[in-house]
Amino acid sequence: MAISNTTSQHGKVWFITGASTGFGRLLAEHLLAHGSNVVATARKPEQLADLTTKYPASLQSLALDVTSQQQVDAAVKDALARFGHIDVLVNNAGYGLAGGVEEATEAEFMPMFETNVFGLIRMTKALLPQFRARRSGNIVNVSSIGGLIGSAGWGYYNATKFSVEGFSEALAAELAPLGVHVTIVEPGPFRTDFLGRSGQEAKAQIADYQETVGKTREYFATQAGKQAGDPQRAVEAIITAVSAPQPPKHLLLGKIALKRYRARLEQWTEELNTWESTTVGADFPEGE
Repeated sequence: MAISNTTSQHGKVWFITGASTGFGRLLAEHLLAHGSNVVATARKPEQLADLTTKYPASLQSLALDVTSQQQVDAAVKDALARFGHIDVLVNNAGYGLAGGVEEATEAEFMPMFETNVFGLIRMTKALLPQFRARRSGNIVNVSSIGGLIGSAGWGYYNATKFSVEGFSEALAAELAPLGVHVTIVEPGPFRTDFLGRSGQEAKAQIADYQETVGKTREYFATQAGKQAGDPQRAVEAIITAVSAPQPPKHLLLGKIALKRYRARLEQWTEELNTWESTTVGADFPEGE
């Protein structure tokens, strides 16, 4: 990443959820090292103590569980009291659940929806008034290649990230005339804690799904630390996107994500062409 991309963020205020580990932690570290102000939030803010000590003037660490509206409101109030405004909101808090649709229980998948979807919505809505008033800023919503392509064993995680995609696209359309940009980040596999302590697995296993969901469980159990994506390069790519005069609406990260999505587009185009007559035949005949 060119130095100027980070330099353009010098002095700006970034609000990052889920900043204790993974992309959120690395993004906070990189921005602080290059002169940005950061509101770093985590359910356990003590995990950010070293950054608070190192950057007392430019870092505000706050306790925040995005599933709590009360904590969301308090964190936004404290951040605005400290810095006066927010330039960039990064909705990074989230996690995955491996398991089949029939296998996972509501008690297992609903907390993920509360974090990945409703927490992101709460956080966004809490800061929209100040973005709208300032007529500038960026909202970065961390999705996944799993928000564009559904896979066996990731059904509920896919559902949360597909929700982020739709919400973000609508939000982008609403905010564009107001000068506020929305970017959806769609990483492939990166060496974060996603397959480690941040991920969860459905307890129930059904033998009939061994050839499909079973492969996902094996991947979940064996690939942590072996992913192709470099998290540091990913956060630098996010800063590059935010720093652009016209930030992208979608930012795929990693060769695997790009290859998978291009293949999906080719498959989709082929299917559209195959079923085109059936598709257009569902309309009233012209003139009626």
